Amino acid sequence: MADEKPTLLIAKGIISRMGGAERDLLRRLPHLTTWFNVSVATLASCDELELVCNEYKIHLYKPDNSWSPPNSALSQIFDGVHQSSKRAWQACKNLMAELKNFDYFHIISGDGYLAMLELIPTNKPAHLYLLEPHRGLHEQSLHRNLNGKLKRPKILTNILLSKARKNDLNIVTQFASRPNTIISGNSSYTANRIKQVYAIDCSYLHPCVDETEYSAHIDGVENPYTNSIAMQYVVTIGTANWAKGSMEVVSMLSGTGLSLAHVGGGQAKELETLKLHAKNHGVRVWVAPKLSSTQLSTLIKQSLAVVSMAHKEPFGLTPIEAFSIGTPAIFVADGGFVDSIVDGESGRLIPRSSITEWHNALNQAKSEKTRQIWAKNGRQRIAELKLSPLEQAEKLYKLLVP
Repeated sequence: MADEKPTLLIAKGIISRMGGAERDLLRRLPHLTTWFNVSVATLASCDELELVCNEYKIHLYKPDNSWSPPNSALSQIFDGVHQSSKRAWQACKNLMAELKNFDYFHIISGDGYLAMLELIPTNKPAHLYLLEPHRGLHEQSLHRNLNGKLKRPKILTNILLSKARKNDLNIVTQFASRPNTIISGNSSYTANRIKQVYAIDCSYLHPCVDETEYSAHIDGVENPYTNSIAMQYVVTIGTANWAKGSMEVVSMLSGTGLSLAHVGGGQAKELETLKLHAKNHGVRVWVAPKLSSTQLSTLIKQSLAVVSMAHKEPFGLTPIEAFSIGTPAIFVADGGFVDSIVDGESGRLIPRSSITEWHNALNQAKSEKTRQIWAKNGRQRIAELKLSPLEQAEKLYKLLVP
């Protein structure tokens, strides 16, 4: 019977980073085998992916040596990432010869995906999951230091990346013009950004959350924040940088008496800057090591709230992970957060500069009654948006196979 299912190739350049997009893919993969004979192609695999592929008999294409994007000045000027990734895809054993045999394609954006858009057959139905227009090419948030100052003059950055930007625009728009092609963002915000950058109208497909993975009912797991006291710290998730609003969160916590558990690490220099900023503002910061899902769930469960002041976040898995665990989600009213949080019902959406309102929201989160109401409504929001891995996998199936 399995051989009667249509074949689907899922391609994502780098899965080894295991960020939100990669975790989302791994959650969907088992459920996609309900409708498809699934194969996965990646330029940088990881143990988590290979375990899922082995368990569900998913064929995995990968090069002998994991690929990473070149980052020299010359590679930026001449868009070396694109040519390098194309060679790496072509080095995946049997992939080029077998591309023509797949019925459907699901390409997930990220480093290396543009080359795959050029390689797949033009006559086959394909879905591009465009998680966001490349932030390094089409806006400045990734070109700022932790404090928000530009790393180099804007005009110089634009000149350095002009070739890569042109390639990005051309390849995505040409792909969109193919027959049987669908493009989805991951939130209403991202769909609007795709329209602004590429002049492409598209809908969106939200990420998913596994309520068994992020659960309030995980017992016997020690809080990795060993010196913490329950509900006297907040959690923020994401690499320490300006785009994630890391320094702004510390500034906001000044005077609250709350500590910050920072999950996601960052470059050593940025983390030192963050810690110094925290010291100057009387905020204790604990930088978490790499955590398992159960450790992260325990950390979040015992916190006062999960917070974020990220800039232009495409969707953000963190609010729905907080919903799943039942911990208050207090987020900036920006980017894709507005898709998941209903202000005052399942958490809070607060203007970035309204520090008084942020402090009021943290005080709200101390009320057990409020916590219970937000937790109930948050879980209802997950159900309303159909954010389970099975439901989101089914949405993708219906997109590809009308």
